Amino acid sequence: MRRPVIGTLLLAVVLVTAPASADPSDPDAPSHGDVENAERRAEGAADDVEGIQAQIDAANANLEAAAVAAQQAAEAYNGARWRLTEARKAERQATRESRRAARELATVKHDYRDAVLTTFVGGSPDLAEFNAMLDADGLSSLLDRDATASIVQGEFEEKRTAYETAAGEAEDAEQAAEDAAADAADAAEDAWTAKEDAESAVSAAAAAAESVSAEKARLLRRLAHLEGISVALAEERQAALEQQRQEQAALEARQQQEQQEQAEDPPPADDTEPTEPIEPTEPTEPDDSDPAPPTDTGGASAAVAFARAQLGEPYVWAAAGPDAWDCSGLTMGAWSAGGKSLPHYSVAQYEQSTPIAAGDLQPGDLVFWGSSSSASSIYHVALYAGDGTIIHALRTGRPVTEESIFYWIPPTHYARP
Repeated sequence: MRRPVIGTLLLAVVLVTAPASADPSDPDAPSHGDVENAERRAEGAADDVEGIQAQIDAANANLEAAAVAAQQAAEAYNGARWRLTEARKAERQATRESRRAARELATVKHDYRDAVLTTFVGGSPDLAEFNAMLDADGLSSLLDRDATASIVQGEFEEKRTAYETAAGEAEDAEQAAEDAAADAADAAEDAWTAKEDAESAVSAAAAAAESVSAEKARLLRRLAHLEGISVALAEERQAALEQQRQEQAALEARQQQEQQEQAEDPPPADDTEPTEPIEPTEPTEPDDSDPAPPTDTGGASAAVAFARAQLGEPYVWAAAGPDAWDCSGLTMGAWSAGGKSLPHYSVAQYEQSTPIAAGDLQPGDLVFWGSSSSASSIYHVALYAGDGTIIHALRTGRPVTEESIFYWIPPTHYARP
């Protein structure tokens, strides 16, 4: 759509250069070609205005894309750190289990050695001799040769089985510990790579923000010149335009969600018309789907109060307080105040909570954004504060904020801790 600048510029040209009483024979009067040129200049100015606005829109889109990429990389790093923490826990547990199994094997092996060798040899050789016998299968040979093997073997079968079981468990535990150590090493390497990726993405987003800011300033100066207004007024108009677009997008997102909720829960049929008697039917099986769990109002209230207390504090990727936050760090801290432990990773927060529908949202619930319907694509989380608002730490340059749940793009997942 052409801006009013076309008519404004053209009118100005005509009023200045072509008075209504001008004599066509007057050499100073504008010719038909002069008028056409003026029209083309006005048209060209309007084209420039629209082109500049398109460039501003493209710059904003580039900034948004860079910011989302930084969010995704930052949450990927949080995920890598969380997996590393879990891998190290598993490694410590496997190491403890391996040591326990080794101690158990040593005890069983000692008892088995004393009992069997005292019976067959008449005394207890040292441990090295006994180990050599086991390694060379000497004990089995000894049992086969001895005349009393049938009696002794039955008597010591239980201890022999206990030894073999303990030896197998110790070997399995040792292997599990080695595997867990390898997994932890891989997780550490992944975390380091994710950290580098996040640093790179955050730096790219910061560079994009600086570049876009400079580009928008240049474009707005050009726009102000074309429209014959001050730069301050051009900036004010642009801010109002972007705010209007955001509000319109929020309205459309809200309407879309309402339509989806109505489609999922259609109104009951109108029963005013007379109907035929209904034959009794067999009772149906109850719905096995889990309803949304009741909200822990005390914990939820504490979580919301905690999040509100952080309003205005800066976003810092991978931060979890006390005076700087990223998205999952804030929701983790909020629900810690509410009495529940959540990991510092948005995907894991969703996986450790109960999924709910948008229509079931209550204060304290978690609202997620992902790049697809898969939970693994989640890269942002916010705390629902009630009345259609959320509290969240979005990105670098924006502090912890309370705003409409539809301020941006529609959420993709909802859950209750």
